[in-house]
Amino acid sequence: MEQNKGFHVAVLGATGAVGQQMIETLGEKNFPIEKLTLLSSARSAGKKVHFKGEELVVQEATPDSFAGVDIALFSAGGGVSKEMATHAVSHGAVVVDNTSAFRMDENVPLIVPEVNEEDMHKHQGIIANPNCSTIQMVVSLEPIRQKYGLNKVIVSTYQAVSGSGAAAVEELNEQTKAIMNNEPYEPAILPVKSDKKHYQIAFNAIPQIDKFTENGFTFEEMKMINETKKIMNHPDLQVAATCVRLPVATGHSESVYFEIGEDFVSAEEIKELLKNAPGVVLQDDPENQIYPMPADCVGKSDVFVGRIRKDLDNPKGFHMWVVSDNLLKGAAWNSVQIAESLINLGLVK
Repeated sequence: MEQNKGFHVAVLGATGAVGQQMIETLGEKNFPIEKLTLLSSARSAGKKVHFKGEELVVQEATPDSFAGVDIALFSAGGGVSKEMATHAVSHGAVVVDNTSAFRMDENVPLIVPEVNEEDMHKHQGIIANPNCSTIQMVVSLEPIRQKYGLNKVIVSTYQAVSGSGAAAVEELNEQTKAIMNNEPYEPAILPVKSDKKHYQIAFNAIPQIDKFTENGFTFEEMKMINETKKIMNHPDLQVAATCVRLPVATGHSESVYFEIGEDFVSAEEIKELLKNAPGVVLQDDPENQIYPMPADCVGKSDVFVGRIRKDLDNPKGFHMWVVSDNLLKGAAWNSVQIAESLINLGLVK
């Protein structure tokens, strides 16, 4: 009997920014694929995508599209995920969902492979991919938590407009041109496309990502707070977040303050720990002005960490700067990593 050469993989949302990045990442990482099925809405069906020298036609997603699929990568919006995930699972596929639809479902593991890969054993057909800003933060914090404990995290994010989609990047570009040429422009997307009021993003900083909740935090901030506790299996962890949109196309940056469970730990010990941490690249040489920046992380799969320093007042407190490509590690690559872990753990046949 011929040995299985790979897996039947489906990508739902194949024509979107993250979906396209997923397809590219599957190819770049040489994921073991026997068949690749590309799915989208009826509006985008029929488009052609190149993958490893082949031209594949994007098909309209239907409940029967997942027949024979082993792993389905979803990135087509929460409503579509809720509609299609049960159909995919009923056909025997394992769904890796990149939306917020299932992240806080107690029956769905929320996975960052460098942090909580073992939680994948609990899956019932669906695995959730966390919010992009959460992913890079927990990758950098988990080695610290494991060795020294972790009591408190306060994060301020500086997030790229690509987190709001390709149209937001286009708006940034068009606004920048208009302002430079003293031409009129009308903001239409940020901070939240569906809201009545929109603001200039070019040459600006908008302290709102997603809508506000009743407690004064935005949904983006609450995602970081709740997802961090779930991923780390640390419900008592104190977490606070302030999320800001900057005129950067790709690459989220974060200023992270954290308190560990031990005294007498130096910044050098934290640096040494992160230097050898999975998925982390340490860039921390202030004397030579070496630190992570979003312009340098585009197209790279890792999480970049620098500016590590001890708090001046709290002996258990530290500060660090964390940067990552939000479309790669924050979405596509983490999803593909989850798929790789499914195979390595024997959770998909």
